[in-house]
Amino acid sequence: MQRLTDDLPLHSSSAPRFRTSTCAVAAAVVAGTLLLSACGKKEDPGAAAAAHQQPPAQVGVVTVQPGDVGLVTELPGRLEASRIAEIRARAAGILQKRLFTEGSDVKAGQRLFQIDSAPYQATLESAQASVAQAEANVGQTRALVERYRPLVAVNAVSKQEFDNAVASQKTAEANLAAARASVTTARINLGYATVTAPISGRIGRALVTEGALVGQGSATELAVVQQIDPLYVNFTQSASDALKLKQALDSGKYQKAGKGAAGLSVVLEDGSTYAHKGRLLFTDLSVDPTSGQVTLRAEIPNPERLLLPGLYVRVRLEQAQLDNGVLLPQQAVTRSAKGDIVMVVGPDNHLAPRPVKLGPSQGTNWVVTDGLKAGEKVMVDGFQKLPRGKPGDPIVVNPVPWQPEGAKPAAAPASAAASAPAAAPAKQ
Repeated sequence: MQRLTDDLPLHSSSAPRFRTSTCAVAAAVVAGTLLLSACGKKEDPGAAAAAHQQPPAQVGVVTVQPGDVGLVTELPGRLEASRIAEIRARAAGILQKRLFTEGSDVKAGQRLFQIDSAPYQATLESAQASVAQAEANVGQTRALVERYRPLVAVNAVSKQEFDNAVASQKTAEANLAAARASVTTARINLGYATVTAPISGRIGRALVTEGALVGQGSATELAVVQQIDPLYVNFTQSASDALKLKQALDSGKYQKAGKGAAGLSVVLEDGSTYAHKGRLLFTDLSVDPTSGQVTLRAEIPNPERLLLPGLYVRVRLEQAQLDNGVLLPQQAVTRSAKGDIVMVVGPDNHLAPRPVKLGPSQGTNWVVTDGLKAGEKVMVDGFQKLPRGKPGDPIVVNPVPWQPEGAKPAAAPASAAASAPAAAPAKQ
């Protein structure tokens, strides 16, 4: 700066000329800044708001389709053989043979065990000999009576002798009847030496081996035969739930499930459903005072012998039906002490809360008994995408068909904001 000053001529007219150029440049810079500032103030506010506005949140919805809904109750139970026979030795003796294969199916009357029958055979033969002796005695006394009959008429034989002959005949006939009964008893005991199956079914392992002394003092258990086709399933239900169901049926709120017995299905331990349907047989007449439960029994076909007695299962029992009911995924319902609420998407895609009345649960669904109309769209998924705002502010969404987890998404036109129908309320 010093150097520049030295080069300039030191005239009074030069200094003012330099100061004038500097002020002109500063004025130009300030004017440009003001111009740019003025241009920024003229920007359209609506365009700026539109630039920051987000599109409506995409949410999954289902379409309400009322129909007949089977009210299915899932209860725990255990399987039980429909008939059980404990095979016991009714004859005392040494077990000689086992005549069946353990774990196989046997038929009624099939031979299972052989007990030493020699003593019983000897008893039978002795009884048969007694019968022969009694028959001979009967023949002798009968002949004597026939001989005395004409003689007593002519007083050739006294009346006392004839009466004695008749009494001897009747005694001989009674002895013959007793001897024949002894033969029958001996034959029955001989039959007990051969142990047979009283029912058809599957037999388990033998509880005794050959050479064992059985039936001595008490009837020794030899094996167990169980009839496993069909099977019984015993399960329990809360007495209060059973009472509420009966009251709903009596009032007409629910309809009875079918004309006959209530149908049911069995869910195995791995979660799979057994192929054959069962039928309810009866409900117990008393309530367990310790648990407040009432016992029910059903019959399940088991032709493939897949199910075994003692297996733990879950029973899905359809006891009633609801007319014009709706099945709605449970995640679509918000439950609170004030009531149950769902979010309904209106025709203008605005969300609105709707109070509903719920019945029993059906798996992952709720049975909605009141509050929804056919064709309405209920929000199921996408709650986390909704914008945050003040309570009461309108919320606009973009409804799309809701797909359950694991389901393949259905191809839908991009321009269509249609909704998928709710879970079909078909009869279980």
